[in-house]
Amino acid sequence: MDTLLWGLGGGLLAVWGAGAVWRARRRAEAERAVAHSLLACRALLVLVAAFQQHRGMSSALLSGDGSFGGPLARKAREIDNVLPELKSVAEAESDAPHPCLTVNDLALFGHRWGRLRETLSSLSVEQSIAQHSALIAQLLQWLAALGEARVEPLFDERSARDVVRNYVSRLPALTECLGQARALGLSVAARGGCSAVARVRLMFLVARAENLLAQASNGVSRGRCADEAEAAVQAMAQMVKTRLLARAAVGVSVQEVFEVASRAVDGVFAWANETGDQLTQARQSSPGNGAATTAWAA
Repeated sequence: MDTLLWGLGGGLLAVWGAGAVWRARRRAEAERAVAHSLLACRALLVLVAAFQQHRGMSSALLSGDGSFGGPLARKAREIDNVLPELKSVAEAESDAPHPCLTVNDLALFGHRWGRLRETLSSLSVEQSIAQHSALIAQLLQWLAALGEARVEPLFDERSARDVVRNYVSRLPALTECLGQARALGLSVAARGGCSAVARVRLMFLVARAENLLAQASNGVSRGRCADEAEAAVQAMAQMVKTRLLARAAVGVSVQEVFEVASRAVDGVFAWANETGDQLTQARQSSPGNGAATTAWAA
């Protein structure tokens, strides 16, 4: 009888031990997936910023400001250096039932980017902005999809999910709104006048930026980067409203537009990066890490 009990006890311990090892392995794999997804989000944010800068410089160059030729070429090389970082993301996602990004998607994106570089000198400012914006929209779509499918399910609290949405959706959308305003503003300043079409578009972009800023600030804790970004966005909005929308001569230089607008865009990216750091720290310190990991891995 004792032998039987010892045998049963040993069997139960073996099963429990195997289960513990399996759970630990599952948690470790899930945590690696989480870290991979957050790194993918960061790489996408870097690319969004680089494409936005390339778009703005292209607008100024095509509008007649040749000083942007060198910086534009350097920015293109920077993009070429970062794009390969998405390959491992695409390969991992291709094995998922509902991939956020596939290898074929990335290859098509690379082809479209190469085509834009080849034909840029023959494009109008409007065509350049449209083609750049289409590529940026694709990056933002991948970022939002990764955030919704791979990051947001890790957090149970609504406030935490709001932070995730800021990181992968609201703040990136705000940078794009500001980036489009920067590109158009550079064109207006280089030409020395604001057409009716450009005026309407700039007014829309400023209003949209102010709305996105309010959404991102609502219901989440604000740090130093958020406060600095808000001030920079407000300064850019003021510049556009008072100095770029004039019906006569534009009262601001190309360089000043670039500096003020870039300060706003960079400020929002700094806010987004700070938010990403908060998410990483929250995952590492959460007492419910195991339960959240189980939900993520399921």
